[in-house]
Amino acid sequence: MILSGFTMAAVSHINYGMWRHPDEQGWRYTDIRYWTELATLLEENHFDCLFIADALGLLDNWGSSPAASLRRGIQSPLIDPLLLVSAMAARTRTLGFGVTVSTTYEQPYLLARKFTTLDHASNGRIAWNIVTSQLESAARNLGLERQMDHDQRYERADEFLTVCYQLWQHSWQRDALLRDKQAGIYSDPAKVHAINHHGSWFDVPDAHLSEPSPQRTPVLFQAGGSPRGIAFAAKHAEVVFVAGLDAAGVRKQVQAIKAQAHLYGRATDSIKFISAVTVVTAETADAAQARFAELQSYYDLEGALIHYAASTGVDLSQHDIDAPLDWRHTNSNQSLLKMVTGAEGEPRKTLREVFLPHSGLGRQKTFVGSGEQVATQLEQWLDESETDGINLAQWLSPDSFHDFARWVVPVLKQRGRVGESTPDLTLRQRLFPHGGDEPATDHPAVHT
Repeated sequence: MILSGFTMAAVSHINYGMWRHPDEQGWRYTDIRYWTELATLLEENHFDCLFIADALGLLDNWGSSPAASLRRGIQSPLIDPLLLVSAMAARTRTLGFGVTVSTTYEQPYLLARKFTTLDHASNGRIAWNIVTSQLESAARNLGLERQMDHDQRYERADEFLTVCYQLWQHSWQRDALLRDKQAGIYSDPAKVHAINHHGSWFDVPDAHLSEPSPQRTPVLFQAGGSPRGIAFAAKHAEVVFVAGLDAAGVRKQVQAIKAQAHLYGRATDSIKFISAVTVVTAETADAAQARFAELQSYYDLEGALIHYAASTGVDLSQHDIDAPLDWRHTNSNQSLLKMVTGAEGEPRKTLREVFLPHSGLGRQKTFVGSGEQVATQLEQWLDESETDGINLAQWLSPDSFHDFARWVVPVLKQRGRVGESTPDLTLRQRLFPHGGDEPATDHPAVHT
């Protein structure tokens, strides 16, 4: 089972209202010790990866203002996660780091160097969660009058990845580094190649500025759920982050991506799938239920709707939470919108059904129980959803990870679902035990 911890470099992420809880430590997000302690906790308890979400703008479409998100601490304020990773990597040996960076507001030549640097610094433990961004506020503050069209952002992302692949995989030959002190030759210039890329979005004529890192290309995470996003994931992703409230819906997305991947000539086992879950656990089932009831008392429904409104581009400030939400085309996250509206032919839900369920906390699947019960629920979820692991949302930081480590991880280890952490493996080797440091031979990074 892939175990990934899910968080954001912000005062809160999807744990709406929890910053008010006396045990919540997320307010320490600007303290580098908070991050190194979190990374150490995960590594010591056999997590594979820390997955850090990100955004590039304030949440400002609730009543056409950022006031509500700022007042309620909903994903605002936040800092740059990329700059936190080197400190966490220095304190750990086995934990991977999946960092979210947008292809819409970066340049591939510069971003390729940043990820190469982190991959060197971590000895090959870096992943890139590829996003195309979804906030109008980001576009407005990063040089555009309005956000690019949804599918156009993916067209740019496709070319962005092509440039990165050329820089990471094909610009430097592995034996270009001679470091020959007697001959006075550090690099063999005949083995460092200009990529000569001239495309619709980017012109990158020259060679990569950095020598190859242990993985060359970071492990590629992606979470697109729209038709265009599914095609992008099928072509590029090595790990897909799928979202859904029920196993059947998640399984449908998994199967769609696998079918598309086959059309791109990729083996279906070359892609792993993880889904976001919340776990509330304790020594006994009764204690877990009591903890769950306590967390529900802090849950901020309006905060959840503010976040969802920003993600989908729909101002919900005047929408009745008991009325079905109609599908509409937006330039933002279409797959999240369909979580409520339903895809064509599927039943519509109300905002209350999705964001105030009796058995859950927000829009991700919630498991409550003792360690034995949660382990069984997770195993059933993986089987029914056809996924390979979880992205565990920390409802309280760091208590959610502490509780999971104390009560659930020992059961998963006993059942053979979690193994010992092995130093000196790259993240790709850890996630794909039968593969190598670099992308599989059927991946476009290798043959672009």
